[in-house]
This record gives sequence, C-alpha cells and structure tokens, in this order.
Amino acid sequence: MPVRGQRSAVGRRLIIPPVPPAASPATRRILGLDVGARRIGVAISDPLGITAQGLETLHRKNKKYDLQFFRRLIREYDVQEIVVGLPLRMSGAEGTQAEKIQIFAEDLRKHFQLPVHLWDERLTSAEANRLLRETDLSIEKRGQAVDRMAAILILQSWMESRRI
Repeated sequence: MPVRGQRSAVGRRLIIPPVPPAASPATRRILGLDVGARRIGVAISDPLGITAQGLETLHRKNKKYDLQFFRRLIREYDVQEIVVGLPLRMSGAEGTQAEKIQIFAEDLRKHFQLPVHLWDERLTSAEANRLLRETDLSIEKRGQAVDRMAAILILQSWMESRRI
C-alpha cells in the first residue's frame, strides 16, 4: 500500500487522507448521577472507564437550569453514557422516588439522545457518609460532599459490574 507522499509508478505524488480515529468504547466518558430533590451529585469516569471522579454538585433550581448544566458537562467531557442511581427500597421494590427517577432518566434520554442506565443505589448515601466520617472534614463540609461521593460510588459500581 502506498505511503503518504510516496511516488506512484507513474511519478505522481499520492495524497492519502488521514483516517479519523473511530470512537472507541474504551475512550468514552460516562456521567454518574445521584439525584435528589434539591441536589444532584455528579461523577465522571476517566476516559478508559476504570475510575470515577467527583465533579461539582448541582444545586437544583428548575428543569431548564438542570438540563443546561448537564449539556455543559456532556460537551466538556464528551459524555457518551449516563448512569443514574435508582433508589429502591431495601426489599428491592420500587417506590415513588424510583418512579420520579425513571421519569428523570427518560427526560435525559430524550433530551440528550444518549443511553441512560438506571443502577441500584441502595446504601450508597450511607456508604458515602461512612467514608466521609473517616476523613477530617467538618460536619458541614461532609454534608456538602455526600452527594458527590454517592455519585462516585454509583458510577464506580456500575463500571465494575460491566468488567465482570
């Protein structure tokens, strides 16, 4: 096969345009959300989908504001999938909160045309609180970090389940 700039048999220079890299699933970022009525904890995967890092917590105002916030993150991080924590009861049954989250997830799907996955979030807030208690953060700062930590735990456990 000719190489860029190589002369062909008739002496003309061949121009072979570069092939754009295909969007590899291994380089797609995933957004993780812990959705509450007043705040949404946000996490993002690394480009390889191995680890989750926390981003700023969204302090909700209205639907338009929330969607603009997510649009900015989706563009900035080239998000290809979204994982939303699904608040199930300890029995595994769905309650009114789970119904609200399913509607929220469907709104995200329709608005951004991205796959949105629901993931069991039972005990993530309790685990986030436990982890944050082990730090030297004040009670006030711990309260601010719980949503972000819960989003990290949701996204991390979802990514780990896909690697099994």
